[in-house]
Amino acid sequence: MAYYGISSNLVVYLTKKLHQGTVKSSNNVTNWVGTIWLTPILGAYVADAHLGRYWTFVVASVIYLSGMSLLTLSVSLPALRPPICKDANVENCKEASTLQLAVFFGALYTLAIGTGGTKPNISTIGADQFDDFHPKEKAYKLSFFNWWMFSIFFGTLFANTILVYIQDNVGWALGYGLPTLGLVISVAVFLGGTPFYRHRQPTGSPFTRMAKVIVAALRKWKVSVPNDPKELHELDLEEYAKAGKFRIDSTPTLRFLNKAAVKTGSTDPWMLCSVTQVEETKQMLRMIPILISTIVPSTMIAQINTLFVKQGTTLDRQIGNFKVPPASLAGFVTLSMLVYVVLYDRFFVPIVRRWTKNPRGITLLRRMGIGLVFHIIIMITASLIERHRLSVARQHGLVEKGGQVPLTIFILLPQFVLMGTADAFLEVAKLEFFYDQAPESMKSLGTSYSTTSLGVGNFISSFLLSTVSHITEKHGHRGWILNNLNASHLDYYYAFFAILNFLNFIFFLVVIRFYVYKAEVSDSMEVLAEELKGMRLREPNQVSAHG
Repeated sequence: MAYYGISSNLVVYLTKKLHQGTVKSSNNVTNWVGTIWLTPILGAYVADAHLGRYWTFVVASVIYLSGMSLLTLSVSLPALRPPICKDANVENCKEASTLQLAVFFGALYTLAIGTGGTKPNISTIGADQFDDFHPKEKAYKLSFFNWWMFSIFFGTLFANTILVYIQDNVGWALGYGLPTLGLVISVAVFLGGTPFYRHRQPTGSPFTRMAKVIVAALRKWKVSVPNDPKELHELDLEEYAKAGKFRIDSTPTLRFLNKAAVKTGSTDPWMLCSVTQVEETKQMLRMIPILISTIVPSTMIAQINTLFVKQGTTLDRQIGNFKVPPASLAGFVTLSMLVYVVLYDRFFVPIVRRWTKNPRGITLLRRMGIGLVFHIIIMITASLIERHRLSVARQHGLVEKGGQVPLTIFILLPQFVLMGTADAFLEVAKLEFFYDQAPESMKSLGTSYSTTSLGVGNFISSFLLSTVSHITEKHGHRGWILNNLNASHLDYYYAFFAILNFLNFIFFLVVIRFYVYKAEVSDSMEVLAEELKGMRLREPNQVSAHG
């Protein structure tokens, strides 16, 4: 609620209160959101290597609260924002001073540091509460991420409807004060549950462990890998059991890295790594092409809080005496997401499971693929709707003066509803995929992969917006993205995005052909059951042998 309460309407605050233009305000939003989604890499590192997930989350929550409090203060005090300006053209309004911008953006980026420690760790802490070696708990875990995203988007729905209405019609002080209070309550609830949590201890820097494997493999690049994996260096099973870790068998994928486990006489950790350490590194590296394929759709998601909202400001928002806040349409992304997550978990999975025999219904990568197809449809739809909006603006002579177009804001609904549908497939599957496929000792880092794509996507959105705006204004042409959207060509820009999504989908299809799951998702439950059955059968025999 706190994060979406700010991001949903931030472009409106930057435009109307800090008097920034379309490109500048949109880029400031995507740069900040990009930072929000990239800092989890740092938070994941601190959690996995030093503090553990629980304490990283607690410390980050304090930073998060500090940022929210300062932000509420900056929108509340008249001295911390420029004077009110009624001119439709923001270029004629007084700009915010350096001090005003420093306080506002200082608060935003303090908040970004806080989210770096909360985002990758809270969902991981939740998933850690399920025991992978207990079949019933593992079955529950298959639904966890669906309901995790459901709860997140329930908070988002409140932010996109009630909060944005309060910000637009009551005041920004209350609009930011409420999520700050909500954050205090939610952190208190989390702390209240402390005695009941299963805590995972930090296992050292995942980056260092991965670097050792890559360096060792490169230093032994001339060494041949034995055909029998048992000849490779591996620790005793007891050592893993004592440390509460999992041993992983050697796999033929990314065979070059197996050189790191070839015995050459040296025991230097930068020359000799265990098979498990090599396999952990492989698992993290194998996911990178999948991560790259999720960046383009993340760039599309960035449009919800920038250009989609700006489009809404040009349309008729009146329903009787009520004026719809443009950012509140993002609530339909959330509603659509909530509906489809429930339908997916309660109806789609049980029906498809009978046919595929997969506990998840379909594999995580197939679910992501469906989401990518929706992103192509979204941008085609958005381009056609914008084309219609521009034609009505031309018919009513509103191109040059940039007035309100006599069309209801609800013509934008299809692109918002479809975005929620895409999220129910892609975003949920992405979060679960990167958690599920990451090694046990690198779960926070794996979870941060899902936020990394959102971060990079937002920065790419800023880059594309600035670049396309600059290129299309060359040689005296009227650009595609201007402060006056009625004179712009967002329909061309969205069509460009549709092509980009199509090319990205082709790339995704190529990537998944070569991806090997850490463990076959379709039979992991059965394999686990067989292992547990085998362990139970062995235990009595071991007792009688010792007797």
